[in-house]
Amino acid sequence: MSLLAWVAMNTNFALFRRRSPILLLGAVATAILAPLAIADQAPQTVTPQRVQAAVAQIEQLAKKSIDDDGAPGIAIVIVHKDQVVFKQGFGVREAGKPDAIDADTVFQVASVSKPISSTVMALLVGEGKIRWDDRVTDHDPAFVMYTPYVTRELRLRDFLCHRSGLPDHAGDFLEDLGYDRQHVLHQLRYQPPDSSFRAGYAYTNTGYSEACYAAALALGKPWEELAAEKLFKPLGMKNTSYRFADYEQAENRALLHVRVDDKWTAKNTRQPDAQAPAGGASTTLNDVAQWLRLHVGGGEFEGKQVVAAEALAETRQPQFVFNLDPASGRLSAYGLGWLVSVERGGRVFYKHSGEFALGVRSEAAILPSEELAIAVFSNAAPSGIPEAITESFFDMVLDGKLERDWMTFASQKISEQEAADRAKLADYSHPPAKPNPPLALSAYTGKYANDFFGEIEIAENGDKLVMRAGPKPLEFPLTHWDRDQFIYQPTGEMAGGPSGVSFTIGPDGKANRVLVEYWNINGQGTFARTE
Repeated sequence: MSLLAWVAMNTNFALFRRRSPILLLGAVATAILAPLAIADQAPQTVTPQRVQAAVAQIEQLAKKSIDDDGAPGIAIVIVHKDQVVFKQGFGVREAGKPDAIDADTVFQVASVSKPISSTVMALLVGEGKIRWDDRVTDHDPAFVMYTPYVTRELRLRDFLCHRSGLPDHAGDFLEDLGYDRQHVLHQLRYQPPDSSFRAGYAYTNTGYSEACYAAALALGKPWEELAAEKLFKPLGMKNTSYRFADYEQAENRALLHVRVDDKWTAKNTRQPDAQAPAGGASTTLNDVAQWLRLHVGGGEFEGKQVVAAEALAETRQPQFVFNLDPASGRLSAYGLGWLVSVERGGRVFYKHSGEFALGVRSEAAILPSEELAIAVFSNAAPSGIPEAITESFFDMVLDGKLERDWMTFASQKISEQEAADRAKLADYSHPPAKPNPPLALSAYTGKYANDFFGEIEIAENGDKLVMRAGPKPLEFPLTHWDRDQFIYQPTGEMAGGPSGVSFTIGPDGKANRVLVEYWNINGQGTFARTE
C-alpha cells in the first residue's frame, strides 16, 4: 500500500497518505545529506498498571469503533518491556459474514511493510553482508536512473529515506496497469527527477523496494526468501510473507473494504508484489508482536541478538527532516523506513502508517524510552482508526486522559485531505451545456507511445472510443466531453475521479498526440502517434 506520503496534520498526528505530496515544514538544510543522532533521555514513568489501565480504555474504544461502523474489523497488539500485554481482534474479516478477527487473521499492512523491510536490511548490515551506503549499482549493475550522476552515486540509504530525486510515488501508475516489478524498475530511467539529488523528499514505493531488491541480489536470493530466512523464521513469524499469493491462500484473512452506498463492501483486490518491500507484507497480530518485541529489545529476541543493535538503531535515526522547531524542541523526520518524531514533552517516537486506498489501513508505533510498542490494523479505507487508536493509547498511558477525540480528528483530517486531493484535479462533474461535437472517431484511433508508459491504443468499440493500456491491456471506455476532449474513469490503487483525455489534431485532420491527465502528474502523460 497503504496508501502514502507524510501529511503533517498536527504536532502529534501524522498520516501516510497514498496519493498526497509531503508537506515540507520548516528548515531542512542541515538534515538533507547527513543523519541526525537523537535519543530519548526521558526517565521511564509508565508502570504495568498504567499500561493495563490504558489497555482497558483502548479495548472499549475499539469496540465502540466497530459498533459505530468505523470498520468491519480491527486488530490491536501492545508490547511492554518484552511482554505482549494485549492482543485482540474486533469485528469480522468480511462485512456481512460472521468469521471473526483473531490473533492469527492475516492482514495486508501496506506501508507498514517498510519498517519490517528495513529491519531485514539492518540484519544484513549487522552481518556485514551490505552497508547502508553501498551504491545501488554495486549490487544491481543494471539499474539506471534518469541522470547518469545519480545512477553512479545513488546509495541504498537514499532510496530508504526517499531522497533520490524521483517524484512522489514514481512508478506506481505502471504497477496499476499490471506491469511487473522488473518492468517498473526498468522504466524509472525515463522518469525525470522532481528535485535535485538528496535535496528533496518524495515518497516512492518503487525506489524503496529497489534498495531491498538490490540487497537481495547481493546475497543471490529473492527478497521474499531472504526476508523469510533471515527474519521471519528466527522470530517464529509463521504467517508473515512478502508474497501476495500467501495472503490470498490464507483461509483466515481480512478482506479489503471500501464504502459503497455508505456500506463497507469487500469489492477490491490489491496485488502489491511489484513493490513487495514497500507495501507487500502481510502478517498477523501473533507475528507482528514478535517483531515489535525485537525492536523494543534493541534487536535482541528471547536472549539472542538477532539484529545488531547499532544497525537497527540506524533505521530509526532522522535522515531527512520535515519540521525542526528549536523553540519547542519538536522534530519530525524520516529515517530508514520509520517516521521519527520528538513530541509529548521531548519524547522520541518511531511510527509508520500504511494504507491501500482499495481497503486497508495500518500503523505500528514505538516509544523506546518506555519499551512500549503498539500495532493496529483495520480492513477498511479511508479510515484513520489505526492512527487514532495509537494516539489515544499514548495519551492514556502517558497522561491518563485523552488530549482530544482522535477518532473524530482523524476522520476530519482524512476528509480534508481527500477534498484537497480532489481540488488538484480537473472538475468533470458538470458537462458543458453545449459541447462541440467530436471529429469522426477514426480521427482519434491508433497507437500512441512515450518512453515511460510505452504504447497505448485508442480504438473504436461500437459507437464509442476506448483506451487500452498495460501488458495485458486494460480497456477504459472514453466518454466525449467537448470537441477533442474525452474523459474516463481510472482504476487501481492510485485512482481518483474522472480524468481528461485530450487529443491534438495534426494538419492531416487526424490526432497526432494525446494527453492523459491522470498520468501527467509527473509529466509523463503525453503520447505521440506511432503509426
